Amino acid sequence: MEKLVVFIASPIAPELVERIRAVDPARVEVIFEPDLLPKMRFLSDHVGTPAVHTPEHHRRWREHLARADILWDFPANDPDGSGGLAYAPKVKWIQGTSAGIGQKVKARGLQDSSVICTTARGVHGGQSAEFVFLALLMQAKNIRHLETEQRAHRWTDYCTDELADKTLALVGAGHMGSRVAALAKAFQMHVIATARHHSADRAAALGIDAFYPMSELKVMAGKADAFVVTLPHTPETERVIDASVFAALKPGAAFVNIGRGKVVDEKALIEALQSGRVGFAGLDVFDVEPLPPTSPLWDMPNVLVSPHSSSIVPPLHARVTDLFCHNLRCFLDGRVGDMRNVLDKQQLY
Repeated sequence: MEKLVVFIASPIAPELVERIRAVDPARVEVIFEPDLLPKMRFLSDHVGTPAVHTPEHHRRWREHLARADILWDFPANDPDGSGGLAYAPKVKWIQGTSAGIGQKVKARGLQDSSVICTTARGVHGGQSAEFVFLALLMQAKNIRHLETEQRAHRWTDYCTDELADKTLALVGAGHMGSRVAALAKAFQMHVIATARHHSADRAAALGIDAFYPMSELKVMAGKADAFVVTLPHTPETERVIDASVFAALKPGAAFVNIGRGKVVDEKALIEALQSGRVGFAGLDVFDVEPLPPTSPLWDMPNVLVSPHSSSIVPPLHARVTDLFCHNLRCFLDGRVGDMRNVLDKQQLY
């Protein structure tokens, strides 16, 4: 029986490749050629520094794509913008290395194709939730003030704040949102949320005190001491957090975005930060990434800028590998319905 060909199209540690090979050596050939891939800058880096490729590298890259039935990650285009999936006509399934692959799928014209696309949803939630509380504690404990006083060698008493009994509003109650809600409860916060699918049973399971429909987003915002966004970027969610939502917030509320930058009207956010309507913002995602050097967000004392890295931790690639190996076994056995995190290509999440 002809083997299915898996092509590793983004950086990954060699020992994890061996884990993939071990799934079924009789039925799977894994192509992994590190010199064709960007160089990892740190553990679990799936972007890396661009490699300098010769014509020979390009030839091998295209040949491997031509043979591939399955891809680990979306292949990059050639420097001239061509290539990528255009060189992979046999591909039947792509395993993404991030949770939010919807826009990649759309940009590559896969929405109406038969190619199965699976996300890495579920491997980022805990660490991204920790980033949320890093930002909330920075505001509550006025960390910037402490840093200033420490640099000046000044011992001056001051009044801090606490998270207990504050209200955290979640926009999106998927895996990331559920992890945020769990930590909020550990801090004795009240948790309210809006989500596409909600019920009393789901609220009880997630520890959410009340659900609001999206039509009442501004009502929910008015109750929030902390407003946390975990939404994916879809046509439905683009700029859903706009000036009217910021105007509805409690004055001085914290705002954290671990979803996607294009869900937020960034100009309106900047204005809300300047006016004090938003007291502090922890931002892991932005409208344009990398964040342009001219953005005022860089220099605002009430903003924490993270380079879309809150979920990158040493075990991240190993977790995605475990997910991929599960899906690979299902794919090999014809159990597509048992594959995890299959993207709804119309909804883009």
